[in-house]
Amino acid sequence: MKEKNILYTTLRTIGYPFFMLLFHPRILGKENLKGNEGLVICGNHKSPLDIFLIFASTRRKLHFFSKIELFNTKFKNSFFRSMGCIPVNRKEKNKDALEEGYKCLNENKLIVIFPEGTTNKTKDIIMPFKFGAVKMSSETSKKILPFAIVGKYNVFGKSIKIIFDKPYNLSSDDLEKENQILMDKVIKLIKEN
Repeated sequence: MKEKNILYTTLRTIGYPFFMLLFHPRILGKENLKGNEGLVICGNHKSPLDIFLIFASTRRKLHFFSKIELFNTKFKNSFFRSMGCIPVNRKEKNKDALEEGYKCLNENKLIVIFPEGTTNKTKDIIMPFKFGAVKMSSETSKKILPFAIVGKYNVFGKSIKIIFDKPYNLSSDDLEKENQILMDKVIKLIKEN
């Protein structure tokens, strides 16, 4: 069943053509977002604009794990909540955020996580992933859909690209091992593109 939200739909309708016109992104593997199953979508984080790039990749409503600082006023809290965002305190354990994520996944919704926890400002290809993505996949038996963002957000530059891999199931309960597998998949996508 399609999730309805007037604000989300309106902003996507207005924002999608503007973003596409401004950056001319290439979106590969878009077909991996189709269907009705819940997915844990995760990959590298280059820029705050990454959110709009993923937003432009599917008509299905996305539920982003977002830093709690975005929810610090009543207006911002209402806005980001209506956009499907789930607040995450990056300095503490996030039982409430995980529970909300489990609920979304069990209702076959799409969860988006940037496991690096912040935009990568280092020279490393990616920063170490936190365990939230593999934990949610493990707890709900939902597939993980890795992605990689490569290139730069150059206005009219056609140089930014997102690649969605095929969704996959975890093969074990070893979250450390599974987290490394996820990191390796994202690194491989980046290097190949």
